[in-house]
Amino acid sequence: MNTETHASLHAENITGVILAGGRGSRMGGADKGQQNFNGVPLALHTLLRLSPQVGETMINANRNLAAYEAFGAPVWPDSTAMGDFAGPLAGFLTALERCETAYLLTVPCDTPLFPADLAERLAEALAAGGADFAVAAAPELTETGLTELRPQPVFCLMHIDMMESLVRFTKNGGRKIDAWTALHKTVAVPFNLPGDDPRAFCNANTLAELHQLESRQS
Repeated sequence: MNTETHASLHAENITGVILAGGRGSRMGGADKGQQNFNGVPLALHTLLRLSPQVGETMINANRNLAAYEAFGAPVWPDSTAMGDFAGPLAGFLTALERCETAYLLTVPCDTPLFPADLAERLAEALAAGGADFAVAAAPELTETGLTELRPQPVFCLMHIDMMESLVRFTKNGGRKIDAWTALHKTVAVPFNLPGDDPRAFCNANTLAELHQLESRQS
């Protein structure tokens, strides 16, 4: 990807997709995107946070479609091209198939405090690096008690011409986002600057974690 291609990398040329198609197995099978965060369904909260950052939005969901449609964004179930494969890359492929802008930004529905400048910073890094992917990197506490930057591959900005690569990758049995992005030029974008919220990329896999995030929000 050259810098000339990235010349049009502005908010209006980015579609943001909210990934809400998971099974919620660690949440007792509940539909994560429909769980309330401070009284608002997680997916709607995410949509309201993402919409000002991008030109278009869509939601990837596999159940309760009418409830998601009520949020006002187009809703698309996982692509049938992946058969019975369930995972974030199924949502990636669905969004790439439906995206009508030059760029796609993926965001999970279970990380309600993600940065309000996420799209801007990923876009700047993608353009500056002439990269195929820009992936957020956030500080995480290690088992030794130290903090280190770790990629958050589900927060990923890419050009829609990556769809062909994704189809090949999944047809060959690939399932992990970072294994796919590693095949291409990828830039990691740190979100550990002064003023960055250290909780920005905390996700809620369980109801207890969701309630903990609610109680910690200032």
